[in-house]
Amino acid sequence: MKLKGKTILITGGSSGIGLELAKRLLERGNVVMVTGRDQEKLDAARKAAPGLHVFQSEASDPAAIIALRDAVLAKFAALDVLVNNAGIMRNLNLNQERDLLDVTREIETNLNGPVRMVQAFLPHLKSRKDALIVNVSSGLAFVPMPISPIYCATKAAIHSFSQSLRAQLANTSVTVIELAPPGTETPLFRGEFEKEYQGQKAMSVQVLVGKAINGIEAGKLEIRPGLSNVLKAMSRLAPSFMFKQLAKVGATTQAA
Repeated sequence: MKLKGKTILITGGSSGIGLELAKRLLERGNVVMVTGRDQEKLDAARKAAPGLHVFQSEASDPAAIIALRDAVLAKFAALDVLVNNAGIMRNLNLNQERDLLDVTREIETNLNGPVRMVQAFLPHLKSRKDALIVNVSSGLAFVPMPISPIYCATKAAIHSFSQSLRAQLANTSVTVIELAPPGTETPLFRGEFEKEYQGQKAMSVQVLVGKAINGIEAGKLEIRPGLSNVLKAMSRLAPSFMFKQLAKVGATTQAA
């Protein structure tokens, strides 16, 4: 599938992977929309990428998703690509007391959000020729990193969800692709993990997006750049060894 002349909606597109993807897709002659929670960041994204359309929306709120669907389709009836990119990643020590609503915030945004987005937009996407859903998971979907337990669980769930969704939509016009980025130089990657990731080199967001676009156009259903492909292989060949390696990250800072 050539990503040219498409009408594309990217959630969580005011920074990081989402914004870089939006910029590259605009350069290729697509109509591109992004969502985000922070209007100031959305305004900055629009300045950084002339021609970008922005919608303020909360990925974890079902009512906001319905409102987003109605607003998008009212203006962009040609929508044929949905990229579920919005997500949060936290450094959580489950040995500590946690508010029961707060501890599941990543589930609401990273898992429930994409599931609801697909459900809301799917009737429309099925009416389009050569429609596409891209679900962004993570290399950590294949082997979890214990310092971010809820995030890793949501990404493993997105991997599973994408497989099942793909099977159920096999006889429709909608293709389902999973993009599993490795550690990528974005605000999410550094964020709460400054100490744990100190000295570690991540993939540049420009390289990641280039590989994502090339993978989509090559017809790959699972795109696993760099270390993500290693993690997928090791999850089969030596899962215990790989898990022990990832468990070392932040082990001292999260000691009970």
